[in-house]
Amino acid sequence: MTEATTVTFESKMMIDGELVDGESGMFANINPATEDVLGEVADASKADMNRAIDAARRSFDKTDWSTNRALRKRCLLQLHDAIESELEELREELILEVGAPRAVTHGPQLDAPLEDGLKFPARFIDCFDWETDLGDAVVSLTGVNSARRVWREPVGVVGAIVPWNFPFEVTINKLGQALATGNTMVLKPAPDTPFNATRLGRLIAEKTDIPAGVVNVVTASDHLVGEELTLSPKVDMISFTGSTAVGRRIMERGAATMKRLFLELGGKSATIVLEDADFATACLIGIGPLMHAGQACAAPTRILLPRSRYAEGVAILQGIYENIHAGDPQDPGTICGPVISAKQQQRILGYIRKGVDEGATLLVGSTEPPKAFDKGFWVNPTLFTDVDNAMTIAQEEIFGPVLVAIPYDDEDDAVRIANDSAYGLAGMVMSESTERALAVARRLRAGFIGLNGTAGYGADMPFGGYKHSGVGRQNGLAGFQQYTEIKSVAYPVN
Repeated sequence: MTEATTVTFESKMMIDGELVDGESGMFANINPATEDVLGEVADASKADMNRAIDAARRSFDKTDWSTNRALRKRCLLQLHDAIESELEELREELILEVGAPRAVTHGPQLDAPLEDGLKFPARFIDCFDWETDLGDAVVSLTGVNSARRVWREPVGVVGAIVPWNFPFEVTINKLGQALATGNTMVLKPAPDTPFNATRLGRLIAEKTDIPAGVVNVVTASDHLVGEELTLSPKVDMISFTGSTAVGRRIMERGAATMKRLFLELGGKSATIVLEDADFATACLIGIGPLMHAGQACAAPTRILLPRSRYAEGVAILQGIYENIHAGDPQDPGTICGPVISAKQQQRILGYIRKGVDEGATLLVGSTEPPKAFDKGFWVNPTLFTDVDNAMTIAQEEIFGPVLVAIPYDDEDDAVRIANDSAYGLAGMVMSESTERALAVARRLRAGFIGLNGTAGYGADMPFGGYKHSGVGRQNGLAGFQQYTEIKSVAYPVN
């Protein structure tokens, strides 16, 4: 932590506009780099969660939040300014509780989503087609000349369930679009990273005109407390970012009440390096799984190299992985920090052992934690070669600093391997020819494709996956629309 910035953690959650304690007491928040207890936070019960749901339901049904667009726009911009006023405290908080490298907070962990995560949907309120005129027509069913309109209205109460890897980024994008469209919300952060969410709760309560109950922040050590959102008939939609396994459970539990769903789930993204690429730069994309210790759903964790140049590509990747080490997230030069918990550390190490057992070559890395740290949850940057795409390490999401290098024969083979996955979140193509890279991108079954190292991600661009990588999109017009219902209206005209 820098000497100039002192962090004050918010221990209380927010329900119905009030900062409150939890019925289940408190639970500890652990720094993953040191295993130190950062502080304690309110531990909600199921009854607390249902009080929050009731508050959100009441504020949607009995206030003008859903119809007062001017108020919503003003409140979103107030919240943006409030966050900006505590930006450096929030940055330190994310480094401490997430283990996010300081460098990553200046990009996707904090600065990038804050730039437009609230401002874009606030502006979009004024230009969105809340009403579409389909023109007058004689309706064949009645023979009456009718005016026909299509209205967009908010879904209602949204249960937002947020993961621990990029908690602020995910939260701000859910908040911005759900609130801009007139919904109310119950936010359930991951128990591993609650403080950034309780900070938002305090800022909403103290520095915005957001009415009581419109946003509720419920922290709990018990994951089943969050499941109340999925089960409650008072909640109209679940907006979830996390693992595919949990996403399936949400779909199952929400079916009884016909929940609307946005599920942004796991990935096993492939980078295809075509044989015409400049390998000296193209293979640098292999650094991707080291950013934030590979704890990113869209991390490019499979790199596909042409068999004719496989040894050349592997040599470049080996040089990268041998020269980047897990390090203190406070150090501005660190890109690979700790993983979030002992459980995740053991899970990742288990995958590494599985890769060795299945016959892949562990070229860089170890089946054991780094020896440089006495405490904390660390995994060595790990590079596997001689990988067959059928291996477990090529098929399952590891969520750690692990890259697998897979050879391919020709372009068709590369596309086949890239698409041979249950997931379809993201992918990359590296080529000297933009036209060729675009042609390959069209053949990939994934929701986001970056060419030659680009990542067109922002509040105006939809992000989400095919197949087991989810349902719906975050951000952009598509993301904005998914927080709305469609109402068709007709009435007689002369």
